[in-house]
Amino acid sequence: MELTLISSPAAALDAEAVVVLESEGSKRADLEKPLAAFYDSGEITGKFLDFALFHGVEGYKARRVLVAGAGKPDKFDAAALRKLAGGAVRFLKGKVTAIAFALDAAADSAEYVAAVAEGALLGNWEPDRLKTGKEKEESKPIASVTIAVAKPDTERTAALERGRAIAEAANLTRDISVEPPNLLQPTALADHARRMCEAAGLSFDVLDRDRMRQLGMGALLGVAQGSAEPPALIIMRYQPADALPGVHLGFVGKGVTFDTGGISIKPAEGMEKMKYDMAGGAAVIGAMQAIARLKPRVAVTGIVPAVENMPGGRAQRPGDIVTSLSGKTIEVLNTDAEGRLILADALAYARQLGCTHLVDTATLTGAVVVALGHVSSGVWTNNDPLLQRWMEAAKQAGERMWHMPLDDDYREQLKTVYADIANIGGRWGGACTAAMFLKEFVDETPWVHVDVAGTAWLDDAKPFMAKGPTGAPLASFVTLALNWK
Repeated sequence: MELTLISSPAAALDAEAVVVLESEGSKRADLEKPLAAFYDSGEITGKFLDFALFHGVEGYKARRVLVAGAGKPDKFDAAALRKLAGGAVRFLKGKVTAIAFALDAAADSAEYVAAVAEGALLGNWEPDRLKTGKEKEESKPIASVTIAVAKPDTERTAALERGRAIAEAANLTRDISVEPPNLLQPTALADHARRMCEAAGLSFDVLDRDRMRQLGMGALLGVAQGSAEPPALIIMRYQPADALPGVHLGFVGKGVTFDTGGISIKPAEGMEKMKYDMAGGAAVIGAMQAIARLKPRVAVTGIVPAVENMPGGRAQRPGDIVTSLSGKTIEVLNTDAEGRLILADALAYARQLGCTHLVDTATLTGAVVVALGHVSSGVWTNNDPLLQRWMEAAKQAGERMWHMPLDDDYREQLKTVYADIANIGGRWGGACTAAMFLKEFVDETPWVHVDVAGTAWLDDAKPFMAKGPTGAPLASFVTLALNWK
């Protein structure tokens, strides 16, 4: 999609369709007279994500005017506008190929320009790359979006590029996440990361099974041993010339390219969705692309432990005890609690690489979905200052997060007489005991854990986003790095 920033009032935009904002309970001065009948009939409500399309509106140069409901003014912000832009694009897809988005005085800011750019690109994406028939042909994307403001200054131009970079990276994440497991094995995920790094100018490395065995990554290798597909530990490095001293961010993402549950096998119903168990790893790959383009002043290393969790004659068994990279022994009580095992070694390796602050993300537990549904990601931490930075970045990025407890009591549930720690802690508080397990492998390093099991995938399309992967929490990763001072 082509994105352009221009200076123009809404009525003067020469476009196939112009999108204008309408708040709930108000009437636009330039539309109140020509569309009076539609205001009176209630066809224009201003309610959030309520769209009304009109042709040949008096006083407007555009062929069509889409009145986009912005909702109540006190609840309207950049996050809302991001969704509204995506919704407008999805509403107009198939009708036009180019649209203009008019930002009036109340929404004319750099923050809102970035939101429109990001939302439009996210809304334009479809999970249909492998379709070949008529339905694919009819799903034509919007080719260009023009954003009209009073004055397209340097700040707004930079914001447009920021929104573009984050959204294009998120769409890369979504492209990877939607790949079927017969095409996306751990080595294929590593190839995606390698190509991205080559194009973006990042350093890239990948550890194979032999190298991981030499290092002592028994937790990761235990998960991988049931699959014919070899594991890969993906490492991507961004090192700015003027890097802030004493700070090295480590972003770690779970990369289980398919999760059967292993010997503790999952039910057949819904197992096909377990191709998205690498969404956290894909988000880290995408985040590194955006970071390379936007160039924050902080060093960042992205790490993705990639495995396939399969049953078989060589598969890990419940009751096995493995030795992690940290030296701690782990009793595997459930082979379907595999994500925390591969993250344990990846987090310890990030510390060995010199990362001073860690953020990991994973589709880790069904328990977080029980607790928070599909609305918010769960967040745990051992460091309040890093948590504050993360939550501020998430709010700015428009990604909902909720701080969850990490009290020492949860550690009691992970005790076992046979090893240093068990990989599950019983039925209750499963998302919290999973986070407590990970905490064992970061020691005192400031760390945030983000469980996106409920937010990384949409089972049904939203007005502003297609069914399938969302890219979460990529935007928060990128914003955290950009905001670091």
